[in-house]
Amino acid sequence: MRTIYLDYNATTPVAPGVQEAMLPFLAEHFGNPSSHHALGRACHEAVEDARLRVARLLGADRSEIVFTSGGTESNNLAIKGSALHYAPAGSGHVVVSAIEHPSVFGPASWLESLGYAMTVVGCDEQGVVDADAVDAAIRPDTVLVSVMHANNEIGTVQPIRRIAEVCRTRRILFHSDAAQTAGKLPTVVDELGVDLLSIAGHKMYAPKGIGALYVRRGVALEPLLHGANHEWGQRAGTENVPYIVGLGIAASIARENLADAADRMALLRDRLQQRLRVGIGEELTVNATRTERLPNTLSVNFPRVNGEVLLRRLPELCASTGAACHSGSNHLSPTLAAIGLTSEHARGTVRLSVGWYTTEEEIDRAAALLLAAWEGESSA
Repeated sequence: MRTIYLDYNATTPVAPGVQEAMLPFLAEHFGNPSSHHALGRACHEAVEDARLRVARLLGADRSEIVFTSGGTESNNLAIKGSALHYAPAGSGHVVVSAIEHPSVFGPASWLESLGYAMTVVGCDEQGVVDADAVDAAIRPDTVLVSVMHANNEIGTVQPIRRIAEVCRTRRILFHSDAAQTAGKLPTVVDELGVDLLSIAGHKMYAPKGIGALYVRRGVALEPLLHGANHEWGQRAGTENVPYIVGLGIAASIARENLADAADRMALLRDRLQQRLRVGIGEELTVNATRTERLPNTLSVNFPRVNGEVLLRRLPELCASTGAACHSGSNHLSPTLAAIGLTSEHARGTVRLSVGWYTTEEEIDRAAALLLAAWEGESSA
């Protein structure tokens, strides 16, 4: 039984070129990059080369890139770090959208427990956050607005530039979680207008356990980890050299192939959507089709079935009923609730996300498997 992997929004395989680049730093190049001898210097140069590669993907200066352990740490550093620096007495206010990842909701809620205030801004039925609603949520004590670049469950791409303009006019820091867009869509920070931007290596064909936070020059953050002066003083701890090297190579590969990869993934996504629609008809509904979506993401609501049960019928197909962080929950995910999906529709929701290595043959096979499983389950 050959596995068909359609869960690229949950994680990606490590690209062969990334694996190859990492191997020397798991073996002979094992030095501490803070050491001044030959092995240390070699590792320091590798880290700085990777920093430059990530900076080029984001259109940033290398001094604005802080390496972290992944998207969750990047989001925590951006949200907690800005609030603790600019409103250290717990008197500040943060604004987040209703469709954020738990790694944004979590630190914002933690700040609430310290006395900070939080406002959650909703979205429309397509999952789009309105810049005017963000503007209305900002208060005199607001220190940060955080709105993700694109949603991990339904794929909606947010009007980040317009929201950034609101924040700049109001002199408020703006952070965006770009874990789902880095490597899929342009994430040039000056074009987006963000002050802080998070990326996760394992969403862009680098290993799990590595990420980065873009910090615009002039923005100050309170570090989460205190110790030595690593990462421009933003993150103490000896750098994870092999994984940093891997992230750098992944960033370069993504930058070189961005447009072609996006076009190809969109064709595969639409091919899958069309085959499911032909097989089921108008009863099959698709989330976020009337707005810009991630080119690789298809969120569909299968009628009269439970999405979890449907996927259990298909052990050869790797997909999910939503974000991996919500998998196994019996509750309606915050994103599906925010777009107004009924419990009846949401119980049949399945997220199918394609990637660099998905083939047309896999798409056609996946569609046939899903339709057969749906017919069997819906008639049971």
